[in-house]
Amino acid sequence: MAIAKCRFSGQPLHQTFIDLGMSPLANAYLTAEQLNNAEKFYPLHAYVSEDTLLVQLEQFETPDHIFSDYAYFSSYSVSWLKHAKAYTEMMVEKFGFNHHNQVIEIASNDGYLLQYFLEKGIPVLGIEPAANIAKVAEDKGIPSINKFFGVETAKELVIQGKLADLLIGNNVLAHVPDLNDFIAGMKLILKPNGILTMEFPHILQLIQQNQFDTIYHEHFSYFSFLTIEKIFAAHNLQLFDVEELSTHGGSLRIYAKHDYAVHLSISQRVRDLKAKEIAAGLHRIETYITFGEKVKETKHKLLNFLLTAKAEGKSIAGYGAPAKGNTLLNYCGIGKDFIDYTVDCNPYKQGLFLPGTHIPIFEPDKIRETKPDYLLILPWNLKEEIMEQMAFIGEWGGQFVVPIPEVKIYPSPIQDRVLIAS
Repeated sequence: MAIAKCRFSGQPLHQTFIDLGMSPLANAYLTAEQLNNAEKFYPLHAYVSEDTLLVQLEQFETPDHIFSDYAYFSSYSVSWLKHAKAYTEMMVEKFGFNHHNQVIEIASNDGYLLQYFLEKGIPVLGIEPAANIAKVAEDKGIPSINKFFGVETAKELVIQGKLADLLIGNNVLAHVPDLNDFIAGMKLILKPNGILTMEFPHILQLIQQNQFDTIYHEHFSYFSFLTIEKIFAAHNLQLFDVEELSTHGGSLRIYAKHDYAVHLSISQRVRDLKAKEIAAGLHRIETYITFGEKVKETKHKLLNFLLTAKAEGKSIAGYGAPAKGNTLLNYCGIGKDFIDYTVDCNPYKQGLFLPGTHIPIFEPDKIRETKPDYLLILPWNLKEEIMEQMAFIGEWGGQFVVPIPEVKIYPSPIQDRVLIAS
């Protein structure tokens, strides 16, 4: 068997970060007709590069196979739309973007973000590989190119005179198998004084908060600031600012510019975060290779909770059908014997079945119909939003279960309010 190589340096990968066994593609939802067909399972084995400390998975499927018809629509999360709108306001206020500027977003999804720049009369362009999602953005009036991004697409845009004053990539960097080609492409379409911002989950949070379920085949890489700074520097791009965000369980928003652009100085936040990562040991291989033990403990605790609940005759339903939930359920071996069904607001997923576990997905009204004792929140990063939205489960004494960073039971906000009132 060929040895995997670091996606940045090309050096062989020998050190395991976490081995989650075999798993199907996390977004390979099934129709009823497909349930009796054989499913493809792939190793879900994350390595850490000894020379760059980049955590990464091997590539088993092409991005074209994974992303060309995609089930994730950003606009179904209210909190994510708020996040996008707040970003737009901040960037316009901070950097003065206006109708003379060009904003380009890579992996622009259904226009969840660019719509807010468009409202301000700022020219926008989306680049989105999933044809079904790009069409939704086009229908909103957002010009969208249906392509994967890299040097080739960047050269086409340069020929057309499409260069970015602001270049955005939210939760895309982890999804890129050829990192060097992708970043080289961004360098090409960024104007000389242009600004580039990217958001991605922070591996510091993944390790400290035990977020192993955010590892799945669509996420090829997992970044620290120390590592991403090196990767961008290799492409003559300098990171001049960074923000720590609460989104997706803890993300970074990095700000980059051409290394020759002198109009922006390095912020104190960059120095502070690097010091924080070093204090947490992210510059040492030992920090990464001890992560697996903590994950096994979480699996045992979750299974113990489910076994006890079932022994007591309790019913359990899921909330959400996110990719991370599929990693959790497949790794822990949790199927329909534990969870009756799950629900999701995204109509694109309703009526389908989760990959591997074959748990059916319904619309949220199903919760009122069946009145489960426990609601397992699979997109735990949205737990506050979901608990408020589903507070009515308190009417029959239902409770919420959040599996990460460890199993925790929460009463419904309705129960809390009743207790306070009494």
